[in-house]
Amino acid sequence: MTIVIDAHIPFLAGAVHNEWPEVVLCSLEPDQINASSVRNADVLVVRTRTKINESLLKDSRVRMVCTATIGYDHIDTVYCASHGIRWMSCPGCNAQAVCDYIEEALREMDNVHGTMCNSVPTIGVVGVGHVGSLVAKMAERKGYKVLLNDPPKQIGVSLDFIAQNSDIITFHVPLDKTTHHMCDAAFLSKCKPGAVIINAARGGVVDEQALLASGHPFVLDTWENEPNIDSNVLAKAQLASMHIAGYSVQGKRNATQMCLDAIAEQFALKPIDISQYPYDGPVESVKNSNEHWLAAIDKQLKSNPTGFESLRKSYPLRGV
Repeated sequence: MTIVIDAHIPFLAGAVHNEWPEVVLCSLEPDQINASSVRNADVLVVRTRTKINESLLKDSRVRMVCTATIGYDHIDTVYCASHGIRWMSCPGCNAQAVCDYIEEALREMDNVHGTMCNSVPTIGVVGVGHVGSLVAKMAERKGYKVLLNDPPKQIGVSLDFIAQNSDIITFHVPLDKTTHHMCDAAFLSKCKPGAVIINAARGGVVDEQALLASGHPFVLDTWENEPNIDSNVLAKAQLASMHIAGYSVQGKRNATQMCLDAIAEQFALKPIDISQYPYDGPVESVKNSNEHWLAAIDKQLKSNPTGFESLRKSYPLRGV
């Protein structure tokens, strides 16, 4: 049995080498994961940088694809289903990390715009799943009035009501046909003047060109056309980061554990508990810190607009 993995997924290689000696493990950079390198693989464990589709999987023996991410818009699920390939993602794995990112973004935006100067500032949370539900609770603790929108879950108010009544709007939905450019020119035209738009969901949920034209202040962690992001959009962002909202040690540990659990179940391998494997990479401690860590990331990215991918790869995971 052969497993091909993205080399940037922590904990995975050491755990498999130690616990599953019968498994052949091939650890590759994302740009090395191609039709040739996966042809003889049984399992792929990837991140969003690897597009799982016919061109990658055709004529391979891959039977399972795991993505160590919440989102799965990089996976052609229809192709996988029609070819008997099981796929799985890791919903909720890094929800707390993304919530912490939003909390820091709110703090920074309050420093810039004084959003908390309103007696009861209103935040609209679009998408009330693993992340959005945590964001809503956090915002309530911080004194915001919270509006929720999640039609599939039959939760909250309409998207128009969110637009018309929110001082800050934060998106936490998956990217699919129903959510692509849900924050478009029409939506933005209904928003309150000066309303802050935050996207830490997926690039494509927000129409960046419409956002740029609207004049609304915005915070972006996820971007259209990553890693080749629009330099004009980057320059106008109040806060910008390189798709690292969910990058925490615990979030990565959760995702790896979920992938290993699914593989063990699928192929009748012994379960692996990765809690015994320490993370030996760089860690940035930001909990209870007075440092403006998101502002520092913003400055770093804006000073190196073409370095999105290299900065993302070298980003130290946030610790607790």
